[in-house]
Amino acid sequence: MTQLLHYPLLATINSPADLKTLDNEQLTVLAAELRGFLLETLDRTGGHLSSGLGTVELTIALHKVFNTPEDKIIWDVGHQAYPHKILTGRSRQLDSIRKKGGLSGFPKRSESPYDAFGVGHSSTSVSAALGMAIAAKDTGQTYKSVAVIGDGAMTAGMAFEALNHAGDLDADLLVILNDNDMSISPNVGGLSNYFAKVLSGKFYSTVKSNSKKVLGSMPSVWELARRAEEHMKGMIVPGTLFEELGFNYIGPIDGHDIPTLLTTLSNIRELSGPQFLHIVTQKGKGFKAAENEPTQYHAAAPGFYSNSKASTSVSDALTYTEVFSRWILDAAAKDERLIGITPAMREGSGLVEFSEQFSERYYDVGIAEQHSVTLAAGMACESLKPVVAIYSTFLQRAYDQLIHDVALQNLPVVFAIDRGGIVGADGATHTGSFDLSFMRCIPNMTIMAPADENESYHMLDFAYAMGTPAAVRYPRGKGVGQAITEHLPQPLELGKSIMVYDNQNDFSAAELKLVPVISILSFGTLLSEALSAAEALKNEFCLKIINMRFIKPLDNQVALQLAQNSDLLITLEDNTVMGGAGSAVNEVLAGQGTVCPILNLGLPDEFPEHGTQQEIHHDYGLDSAGLVKTIRAHIRPKSAAV
Repeated sequence: MTQLLHYPLLATINSPADLKTLDNEQLTVLAAELRGFLLETLDRTGGHLSSGLGTVELTIALHKVFNTPEDKIIWDVGHQAYPHKILTGRSRQLDSIRKKGGLSGFPKRSESPYDAFGVGHSSTSVSAALGMAIAAKDTGQTYKSVAVIGDGAMTAGMAFEALNHAGDLDADLLVILNDNDMSISPNVGGLSNYFAKVLSGKFYSTVKSNSKKVLGSMPSVWELARRAEEHMKGMIVPGTLFEELGFNYIGPIDGHDIPTLLTTLSNIRELSGPQFLHIVTQKGKGFKAAENEPTQYHAAAPGFYSNSKASTSVSDALTYTEVFSRWILDAAAKDERLIGITPAMREGSGLVEFSEQFSERYYDVGIAEQHSVTLAAGMACESLKPVVAIYSTFLQRAYDQLIHDVALQNLPVVFAIDRGGIVGADGATHTGSFDLSFMRCIPNMTIMAPADENESYHMLDFAYAMGTPAAVRYPRGKGVGQAITEHLPQPLELGKSIMVYDNQNDFSAAELKLVPVISILSFGTLLSEALSAAEALKNEFCLKIINMRFIKPLDNQVALQLAQNSDLLITLEDNTVMGGAGSAVNEVLAGQGTVCPILNLGLPDEFPEHGTQQEIHHDYGLDSAGLVKTIRAHIRPKSAAV
């Protein structure tokens, strides 16, 4: 654990109440210590860095001014909330962040009463804070609701839907726009800070309210005064849009200036109705490398600060994201109709090189998953060939568009679905547990899950050539080390599986009468675990392992044939068992009246905790050791029963 003794003032902060007695000078020292503590700790653990470094002063000011946890602060998105965790009694646990059994990388209601709302996906804060503001009003309570939304999250329609509703309700709500890319306005300085203090002050709000009453009987004079104010503010601040939505716009102000933040927030706390505070911060503040390359340090690996990289075994295998990146570059070079689309995940989805080499065919739509899918549908209507690169967990947000705008019209859109299955340290909010379940019930969809890198590359090619909606779903992280070749050893055929392991010939005819036959239908990259388990069990059972390749259409013939000739049929997938690929097999067998002992292995009916992929797979019995244990527990050699 980082020695808090190195940070004497921070060591005295066990809750936000400890901030109340500190003066501005002490708070400035605290900000420096908090930033140093964050850098030192994440240098060992890794984690989200740039955004948190940029919110240090804002976090201090919010907890100094507001009475948390009674007052509600909702962080959007959650990776800017590490300083919040530190100041709310979790500093001594920060070493455990994103590790199994440790702190979550995002605000989580079950972790702390100071985490007012659980987040992981973006653009939810205004809706949640508005709901809390309405609840306060309806129950006669006086707590304040504050939404801290990053400028990236403002690209999502949901944020504006909530802003529009809040302004219409005249709710007591503060929305803070953390403009950490200078994307809205660069005019931050003394004049803007001064103007913000005036606009947030009680004198200004009182004069404005009384003037409206006095001039209300003279509409033309009131309209003239209103327009004069709007034009004056428009010369200095970019808040006209938010004013039109019904908010009192204040800012922009320097989000690293603690005295200005304290004065402005204290003033706003006394105001009623919807308030909008625009602050400008710098991502990576206080760490030059992150200031210069904030995206690179969005999620930092251990050793980024001390330059002492953690000693881990390095595999030469490509990640599945890198496989996609290679494929789309190759495909784009062959077909000028190919368009690459992503909802704000250029780096994560492997589109950096594509965006540079084919910039005219690359579209980052921002955090607007619904729009990304319907945009692709519109392009497909006009003979373009769109490829939507999207995380599994984010595709959930575009489910209606997937059904109505793509599948219903049977349009040739390829979905390259990254982060399928257990995702690791980001935990439940980012785990791709449900995609096989929610996609396979959609007509016209073809769904594939590769077992290795080479298969992933060729499945993308297959999907692109189909001319109908198709999805290739692959996990986070490295593959098994399979090189990409010009052709697959066993070419893809729509809805056809391949046998990859069969040890039947290792037994004599007499032995086969005593050895149980176990067939494993594997969907996706857990095939490698099944093959490892087979090596441990090969002397006990007759094993047949099938790489199913397609979830939809399913290889019904193989499933039925194996069910009729197996003592135990196992389905294996990195997806929730409910409604997943195993359920598809069950439906086929039930539809044909085939009776066979069947075991569906996959993710259980719960949200997985954070931890490494290997740890979570082990906990759920989806690694080779777990498969061996499960098989031995479910079936015994026939000779033992005689």
